[in-house]
Amino acid sequence: MDTTTTGFIDLVGAGAPEVRDGSARLEVEVDERHLNPAGTVHGGLFATLVDTVMGAAVRSAGEDQVPATSQLTVTYLRPGKPGTLVVTAEVRKRGQDLTVCEAGVEQDGKDLVHAVATFALLGQ
Repeated sequence: MDTTTTGFIDLVGAGAPEVRDGSARLEVEVDERHLNPAGTVHGGLFATLVDTVMGAAVRSAGEDQVPATSQLTVTYLRPGKPGTLVVTAEVRKRGQDLTVCEAGVEQDGKDLVHAVATFALLGQ
């Protein structure tokens, strides 16, 4: 599977997630460019990271289908700061046309974000 990234995820300074059979993991180094005016990690970065890592997990569990996010719920549990974020995702239920995936973001052993998404599976 090609895990090369291009576009927006590269713009935010993240690489390609590590994937294996329905799960994915990504470590991201956060710095000042990722912060909001309050000095904490911007919520949009969290949403981008969980969406990207969940999409990679879905792709790793499938055949030749492309996942398209149809619904994403992000729950922010605590603020993040500059340093390493660990983003993990796992497919929870794979159907013929839809797949549900769950993700989390941790920093220093603490949960920062919990996310659940539904992906439509599109043929290529």
